[in-house]
Amino acid sequence: MIEELVKIDHQLFYAINSGCSNVFFDWIMPILRNKYTWIPLYIIIIAAAIKTYKLKGFYLVLFLAGAVGLADFGSASILKPTFNRTRPCNDVSVQANLISRVPCGSGKSFPSTHASDHFAVALFLITIFYKKWKVILPVGLFWAASICFAQVYVGVHFPIDVTFGMLFGSLVGFIFAKLFLKFIPFAV
Repeated sequence: MIEELVKIDHQLFYAINSGCSNVFFDWIMPILRNKYTWIPLYIIIIAAAIKTYKLKGFYLVLFLAGAVGLADFGSASILKPTFNRTRPCNDVSVQANLISRVPCGSGKSFPSTHASDHFAVALFLITIFYKKWKVILPVGLFWAASICFAQVYVGVHFPIDVTFGMLFGSLVGFIFAKLFLKFIPFAV
C-alpha cells in the first residue's frame, strides 16, 4: 500500500516537474515560491487590518501570526523531523529525471512548510472575511495552491508533501480563525 502511494506520488511529481515544463513556469514558479515575494502582501494585510479595524485589527494580526507560527513550527520542527522524508532534489531515486529550478536546501520534505504557512494564512482570512467578500475563497485558495504547485514544479517537494502541508495549515488557520471569532467580537 505504502509503496503504491509512493509510486503515484513520484509519477505526479514527474508530471508536474517535467511534464508541465515551459518557459513561463520556469520564470514564474521560482518567484511564487520565494518567501520574500509575499512580504508586500503581508504588510498590506497587517496595515489594512489595523487601519480598518483598529484594536480588533491588531488582535486579528496577532491571531493570524499565531496561526502561521504554529503551522510553521508544527511543520518544520515537529512533523519534518518525525517523518524525515528526503526532498526530491536530494533523493537519489528521482534525481536522474528531476529538473531542479532552485537550490535544493538540506531540510526535509514532508510536510511542506511553505504549504502549511500559506494555507494557514489563506484559511484564516477566508474564515474571517468570507461573509463580506465571497471572492476571498477562490482567490485565497488559488494563491496558496499556486505556491504549493510551485514547490513541486521547482523540484523541492513531492505532491504528498504539499498536500499534507496544505491540510495541516488549513486546519491550523481555520482553528485560529474560529478562536479569534469566539474571543474577539468581530463583524466585518
